[in-house]
Amino acid sequence: MAEISTPTQPARPMELSFPFPKALHTTAHIHLTVLDSCTMVFLATSTPGDSAGSLKPMGSFIYAMPDRTSSRSTISTTLYTTPSTEEYATRIAKILARRMRVPVYVGCSIDPSALSLLPEEEMEGLTRIVDTVVAKWNEPR
Repeated sequence: MAEISTPTQPARPMELSFPFPKALHTTAHIHLTVLDSCTMVFLATSTPGDSAGSLKPMGSFIYAMPDRTSSRSTISTTLYTTPSTEEYATRIAKILARRMRVPVYVGCSIDPSALSLLPEEEMEGLTRIVDTVVAKWNEPR
């Protein structure tokens, strides 16, 4: 006789935010959903001057997964692209997939060039995002 499986607890998204390093008056927002088979991360920024009715581009949507044959590499594909956010979203997706060893979907509307950051400042923001996501992912569920 076949065994009936019970559905698992629905994933509860976590919403996190913090001041974006070195970007004056800019807040980074992370919407994190940890599922049994993958992790979904949506990233955005806001500033006090953003109006509630203003339209912002969706950004890029990237899928990345760890390479089973090499722990140092990842495989990624772009599912939806906005040229100004694709590279940043891809970097974050690949880093997260490699660190967490699970497939990752990353939606990202953060445009580092629009924030007028130096490369070092951009990397500081990327590092803070990755560290925050990995820390939350490592917490017991």
